[in-house]
Amino acid sequence: MHVPIDDFMRAMARVPGPVTVVTTIDPAGRPWGFTASSFSSLSLRPPLVLVCLDKTASTHAAFVTANRFLVNVLAEGQSDVAVRFAQSGLDRFAAGDTEPCELGLPGVPYACARLACLLYQVIDVGDHSIIVGQVHSVHTGDDVALAYCDRSFARVVHAELELAGKPHDNHRR
Repeated sequence: MHVPIDDFMRAMARVPGPVTVVTTIDPAGRPWGFTASSFSSLSLRPPLVLVCLDKTASTHAAFVTANRFLVNVLAEGQSDVAVRFAQSGLDRFAAGDTEPCELGLPGVPYACARLACLLYQVIDVGDHSIIVGQVHSVHTGDDVALAYCDRSFARVVHAELELAGKPHDNHRR
């Protein structure tokens, strides 16, 4: 059965995802980074996470050969960082809003979470590589996570706010 790519993309756009900026440094000391919403935990023992990267991305070679990487889970209000790291043809680090963080990797200081990972495995699947990292250390902040759904950034609404009768955007039940 053949599913049209546009239909598949439209369906997957309906699935909310986290907004992350993944960073590393190559052996020459050059920083690399990209925006990903395809990020997930994979295992508790050992602690593993995965992120998916298009094989044609300019950052692909740096990440599949890196020995470590940092997943910055962006906070609400950091959509500008996500947009910049999703663009090609520019210095994604020029804005100066990253600094050395865990494992000495460039990080977003006010991200709601950062997971420093050692490269565990790279799995080639279709047009993407699944980059699996063993979590070495974590940092969690107090800010609310940024989400991506229906091709736009979204605010995460916690269930206790809805239960308390706080206003929310979803009026359909």
